[in-house]
Amino acid sequence: MKVPIIMLNSAAELQNYIDTTQLTRDLGGTLDYCHKNWLLHRTAIESFALMVKQTAQTLQVFGTELAETELPNDVSTTTALLAVHTEKKEKMKDDLKLALKQGSDILEQIKQPVKENPEYKMNQDQTDNQTTVERLIIQLNETETAFDEFWSKHQLKLEQCLQLRHFELKFREIKAALDSISERATTYRDVGNSCSHVEHILKDLCSFEEKSQEEIQSAQALAREGDHLILSNHYAVDSILPKCNELHHLCGSISSNIQQRRAYLYKSLELHRRLEKTMEWCDEGIYLLASQPVDKFQSQDGAESALQEIERFLESCTENIIKDLPTVLAQYEAILTAELKEHVNKVFQKQQSTQEMFEKRKGSLRKLAAKQTRPVQPVAPRPEAFVKSPNSSPDTTIVDITIPLTTVFCVNIQSSKGLQSSESEVDGPVRSCSVMEDEENLAVLRRHVMNELIETERVYVEELLSVLEGYAAEMESPLVMHLLSPMLHNKKDVLFGNMEEIYHFHNRSAFYFTLSKCYPNLAL
Repeated sequence: MKVPIIMLNSAAELQNYIDTTQLTRDLGGTLDYCHKNWLLHRTAIESFALMVKQTAQTLQVFGTELAETELPNDVSTTTALLAVHTEKKEKMKDDLKLALKQGSDILEQIKQPVKENPEYKMNQDQTDNQTTVERLIIQLNETETAFDEFWSKHQLKLEQCLQLRHFELKFREIKAALDSISERATTYRDVGNSCSHVEHILKDLCSFEEKSQEEIQSAQALAREGDHLILSNHYAVDSILPKCNELHHLCGSISSNIQQRRAYLYKSLELHRRLEKTMEWCDEGIYLLASQPVDKFQSQDGAESALQEIERFLESCTENIIKDLPTVLAQYEAILTAELKEHVNKVFQKQQSTQEMFEKRKGSLRKLAAKQTRPVQPVAPRPEAFVKSPNSSPDTTIVDITIPLTTVFCVNIQSSKGLQSSESEVDGPVRSCSVMEDEENLAVLRRHVMNELIETERVYVEELLSVLEGYAAEMESPLVMHLLSPMLHNKKDVLFGNMEEIYHFHNRSAFYFTLSKCYPNLAL
């Protein structure tokens, strides 16, 4: 297509072809046009358009980088990544602000004539420039809004990742502490071997529970923090929820275990107190039998008085004795160890022996009280019954460590021939029966005393060993050296003296050997 070319002789002829409103004043038109201003505006608009394009591209690249970033697995890396991304985001925001300011300045320059003269009407170029700048500014604002929305989501994800890493770090630390507490709680299996021992274990358990409360409270606080993260729609709910459940389970398990151990210890304390009362009752009964004078039985009134005294004592034993051993064993089955069960059986046997002595004494006293007997002159044992003579044989000598307790019953069996004539002067059958029963009582007492001595020695050796292993040996352990005062370092011999030699001496069973030599026919 050919465009016609018209040659004009003057500028005035332009008005025949172009409207005057489209011509500048120098061409006879009415158009207000300044080529310098047009160049300035056009250059600024082109520069602003380029800046908007570059800013949009930069934001797109940065957004792609954020979207492809993998979340770290530790707190420090997550913190550093969040700081780097935040710094880049702030730089992007500064570039956006700078571009918006540049666009606002260009738009201000375009509108300047209208501000100076409200009746001024902009030409088409000015209107187009204003439209172009406003469109670029809108585009820039939309880009910024989209970037802010994307950054808000990315920042939330990074912050939640950081929260998760902190939560996981605390969880590992607290779980290790709870596992240690749980393992320590399982060591409280000992139910004690006496009231004082049980009370000591209870005191230690309460102290342990008090110290563990801080870790349990920290675990509960962390579990609440995890619950809060779950309620806030955290992206890692599947990872947080099992950990919260595990914390709740560990805290509940530790508390339940401690409560159970406390209940067992209280039950053990109840049993030991009951056994101690039974032992005290047996000892009081033995003392009562030993303290009743023989000369009191010579009269019917004296025998009846002694019998009533015994019956009153037996009436007071309702709460102090074991009435039914199987019932007691079943009642305390949860805490009975082999040693404790053996101890219960020994106490019950001692109780039975004591009751047997009482029944025999009551039988003798009933016979004496039922028939008036002539006074019997008490006969003192011969000195050789207590002191071994160099000329005497082992068969005619009695060395009895129980003499101070049972002197009132002891009669030299080997010298009984010399007493037969005296016994014949009184009621022979009754006196002979009484002597035989007293001898049986004496045998039971002797067996009881020997068992008590053996048991006391055994406990003493065990206590020495526990002190040496639990305290003396630990003083040389480097693990507890920092817990000792500097004044106690290398002072083991000063603190414990010759305790180890004492232990080895008693542990050689010298005590039991001596007993077996003195009493070859004694059943231990």
